[in-house]
Amino acid sequence: MVTAMEDSCPNGAQEEEEVRPLGQHAMEGPPAVRSTQGAETSGAMQQVLDNVGELPTSAGAKDIDLLFLRGIMESPIAQEQLEEVKLEAVQDNNVELVTEILGDINNLKVKDDSAAELSRILQEPHFQSLLEAHDMVASKCYEAPPPTETANDAAVNSALMQADAVRMIGIRKKAGEPLGVTFRVEKDDLVIARILHGGMIDRQGLLHVGDIIKEVNGKDVGNNPTELQEMLKDCSGGITLKILPSYRDAPAPPQVYVRPYFDYDPANDSLIPCREAGMAFKKGDILQIVNREDPNWWQACHVVGGATGLIPSQFLEEKRKAFVPRDLDGSGILCGTLAGKKKKKMMYLTAKNAEFDRHELQIYEEVAKVPAFQRKTLVLIGAQGVGRRSLKNRLMVLHPTRFGTTIPYTSRRPRDEELGGNSYHFTSRTEMEADVKAGRFLEHGEYDGNLYGTKIDSIHEVVAMGRTCILDVNPQALKVLKTAEFMPYVVFIGAPDFDTLKAMHKAVVDAGLTTKQLTDVDLRKTVDESARIQRAYCHYFDLTIINDNLDKAFETLQAAVDKLCSEPQWVPVNWVY
Repeated sequence: MVTAMEDSCPNGAQEEEEVRPLGQHAMEGPPAVRSTQGAETSGAMQQVLDNVGELPTSAGAKDIDLLFLRGIMESPIAQEQLEEVKLEAVQDNNVELVTEILGDINNLKVKDDSAAELSRILQEPHFQSLLEAHDMVASKCYEAPPPTETANDAAVNSALMQADAVRMIGIRKKAGEPLGVTFRVEKDDLVIARILHGGMIDRQGLLHVGDIIKEVNGKDVGNNPTELQEMLKDCSGGITLKILPSYRDAPAPPQVYVRPYFDYDPANDSLIPCREAGMAFKKGDILQIVNREDPNWWQACHVVGGATGLIPSQFLEEKRKAFVPRDLDGSGILCGTLAGKKKKKMMYLTAKNAEFDRHELQIYEEVAKVPAFQRKTLVLIGAQGVGRRSLKNRLMVLHPTRFGTTIPYTSRRPRDEELGGNSYHFTSRTEMEADVKAGRFLEHGEYDGNLYGTKIDSIHEVVAMGRTCILDVNPQALKVLKTAEFMPYVVFIGAPDFDTLKAMHKAVVDAGLTTKQLTDVDLRKTVDESARIQRAYCHYFDLTIINDNLDKAFETLQAAVDKLCSEPQWVPVNWVY
């Protein structure tokens, strides 16, 4: 079209005169199109059209080309092609789809590392939250905006807080879903006291400890934490909070793991600030402490999985267990006052260390996870006559290169044909008393006028040969052994009930395996002594075996020892650091 017009115009002047009417005619266009043209033209297209007039001077373009370009850009057909296309979600049930995928790959992740990694990614809290947000938007599950405050409300609020300090936080929750947050009253304001690790608020990261809650969905919250908890518990969908942020950065939670030495059920605890936020555990469980800012209540979770909850702190549980109520004496009630017995004060004496050990408080033990390794010592604890020596001898006979034991020292004279270093190391009483005084013996005692004892160096000699040293010692020795120097695995061999123990002893006597006759008094003494040892020293035990069948007890003991060399272990943290 441009070429034909150039041929009909012999000079530039005529071309300019000929072109100008054509441009004017093109600009006029049909009235209907021209009237809607401005409304349909996008911002980008309009910007190009506005700059077309500057192109001849800036780019050297010809007028006829510019008119052709303008005609195309103003064409209704071109405008229809440039209309904005709305994006639509492919589906709105991605959460259910991911749940199905996790179920399909559940059996594969054990054998396939890629499937295990995919399973881990799909279960990440942030990824799950992203899918939930996508599904809500795709299903157009929108909430009404929070109510706007009146002019009077704005005036009052502006007098109480600076406008630039207020923040509006939006969260989404299901009805009855716990938020994982507790509140306290501070200067007549409701302040976030703690945020439970792993809870919904913690995952979103929008609220922090110390933030002041002013409003929930436009309603003033007052200063009652219980009412606020109930209000938030009943809310569902979108929740808008007006807060005054604390601007306090929370430190990263340390990696602290503990083993409790008591059972705990928050439903039976009258001191816990919120029973629903508590976490139950059993003695011997491994817990991760994720927050210890509160001196009375720690936040913890089980390492095997589960939600984070509140547990009593070391300080609180020590106070609770150390509390001794005053013993009331009726004769001391005078004039409406109560007189009680005074508490007895005692000086610690090493000679009475067993008595003090009975009253030692064991709450939590900090532990660390280490790879599988062979323990230096295997300590068998139990009352006399429960079968410790039989189990010890079986292990050493079946695994002579793996297990060994110490040879005791004695001050008595050797008998005929008795060689030193075989059953006993023989030494003088003077030398043995000097070693006892110097602390070279793990335990010692006197029998029939002679001293007997186990030397600490003899334990190191067995360990130096690459063997685990099996010890059947008195429970008082556990305080010395439970260190990184000996790294013991402590097994308590418990006595069965009286009738079972009596039947077992009769079977051994009938089989001719022993000639020692035990009376009912002796057997009851064994049962009572076993129970006493378990009560006083259970916090040292790694494993408890009730020996009501010697063969089964040995199988259990051997399986536990083999497991130490094949699976990671939780050991006291002072063994590692």
